[in-house]
Amino acid sequence: MKLSVIIPCLNAERTIAEQLEALANQHWSENWEVIISDGGSSDRTIAIAGEYQKKLPNLRIVDSSDRKGAAHGRNVGARKATGAALAFCEADDVVASDWVAAIGEALDKYDFVAGYCDIKKLNQPWAIKARTGGQLVDGWEDGIIKGQGFIKYPIAGGYTIGIKRSVHEAIGGFDESIMIGDDIDYSWRVQQAGTKLHHIPAVKIHYRLRHNLADIYRQAYGFGEYSFLLYRKYLALGIISSEALPVVKTDQKFMLKDLVKIRSKDQLAAWLWKVGYQRGYERSRGRYSKTETPTGRENLDSDFT
Repeated sequence: MKLSVIIPCLNAERTIAEQLEALANQHWSENWEVIISDGGSSDRTIAIAGEYQKKLPNLRIVDSSDRKGAAHGRNVGARKATGAALAFCEADDVVASDWVAAIGEALDKYDFVAGYCDIKKLNQPWAIKARTGGQLVDGWEDGIIKGQGFIKYPIAGGYTIGIKRSVHEAIGGFDESIMIGDDIDYSWRVQQAGTKLHHIPAVKIHYRLRHNLADIYRQAYGFGEYSFLLYRKYLALGIISSEALPVVKTDQKFMLKDLVKIRSKDQLAAWLWKVGYQRGYERSRGRYSKTETPTGRENLDSDFT
């Protein structure tokens, strides 16, 4: 069964070479291809990807610039793919040495898989501590978020998803109206339609965190804004319970109380993440509580992650 590896990207010149180098060093006896789905990069992303066509003769570059967002990029890549199995990863991460074989073999057995997410290799200690509650861990347990009993279905992160093409097409692919969190929505819709998600530890990627404080805040804000929309949709469908809803409180006294306690960069980054997420959530709650979801034309995060 042929495997198509799909990478949505936009202005990823700083990181895409590392990802493509990792893919060029994969060894698997079966037929597979790589598809770069470019959302209209204005930097050297396409040129760098083109250079790797010598190392990856099965690499193709497709244009997905007619609409913004990773979801659209993933869908365009899937439509252009020739494989019966699809594997999604991202331009700013790095797949492990046996990722292609692991995900390809997993999809011979299962219809929908996700894997292990390591955060130590590509990230500075302060960035790891900021995202893991002050602990310098080796990696997250896996690429699946469990939901601590408040969420009916686990979530497969878009940085390492494998799925049969027939299942992807049956649910209509990723929801292109969702600019951030499309992988969450996708995971739940696949499972709601009756396909179980399987965790495969051998399907390992090295995940890259943000290392710029402004980017950390901006990413968190986008996550917060779209989290409200996902919570609203899936609370009504019974996929999540009310206990999963975040407690948001971003008045000045609350923010200043925590701000004055900060003594390190990781604490500042964690504070910015919390404030950004909650401000984004509150903005979305105020804007969309009684309206439909946004059109998908917002560009909350220019490089999709």
